[in-house]
Amino acid sequence: MNFKRGDYVTRKSHGNDIIFQIVDIINDNVILNGIEVRLLADSSISDLVKVASDIDFYKEDRELTVNAINALNLDRDEYFYLPGKILHIDADNNYLERCIKFYTDLKVEAYGINMKEDEIEKKIVNKLNEYKPDILVITGHDAYFKSKGNSMNLDNYQNSLNFVKAIKKAREYEPSQEKLIIIAGACQSNYEELIKAGANFASSPKRINIHALDPAIVASSVSLSEKNKNINLIEILEKTKYKSDGIGGIITNGTMYVGFPR
Repeated sequence: MNFKRGDYVTRKSHGNDIIFQIVDIINDNVILNGIEVRLLADSSISDLVKVASDIDFYKEDRELTVNAINALNLDRDEYFYLPGKILHIDADNNYLERCIKFYTDLKVEAYGINMKEDEIEKKIVNKLNEYKPDILVITGHDAYFKSKGNSMNLDNYQNSLNFVKAIKKAREYEPSQEKLIIIAGACQSNYEELIKAGANFASSPKRINIHALDPAIVASSVSLSEKNKNINLIEILEKTKYKSDGIGGIITNGTMYVGFPR
């Protein structure tokens, strides 16, 4: 069977459990990007099975968006709302575009920057100065390599160390976890080290894959939570695809101003 960039496929060796899109083919090696989960993988051509192109691959994005909108309890007849501003830095441009659409649908002010994981540390302060966000998302791709050993060792991860370095730089810019809310990590990231570095929310407590929109769900929930009031931590985590197995965090304040009259 012939494969080309853009084809949707699954892997026989993994029980065809995840749908990917082919992003590159180098000889017999195929680079794959997960559709639902933030997973970058590779495979041999012989291990791939093509998926029918008429499947609605982004149905779950729309369902998560509808659920997030329905969960809003805003009285737009009497009050007006100024949600917190989001700066979303993502190493994967496809996921970034989907997250920006999600923010737009929820009427949240958000700015997206596509930047490789190992570049974020060097550029983060300039971007924070430029956009002055209330909420910062640092995400992309990650993986825990079990064959290397201890899950607490940052050397055993694809990009957790890069995320830690970026968080620390952001915390040099703004030390207060109330003035700058940081959401960091991707699939299987070292949750504990990201939290210790200064993230308010991070993935992944159970070292599992997370949904492409999970960081955006958390960011928008904080953006739309009332300022100077504690967020409902459990409720926010329950909105994500894999809940507290995929993302955890600390109780903090919301970032949204509420005004009257409308």
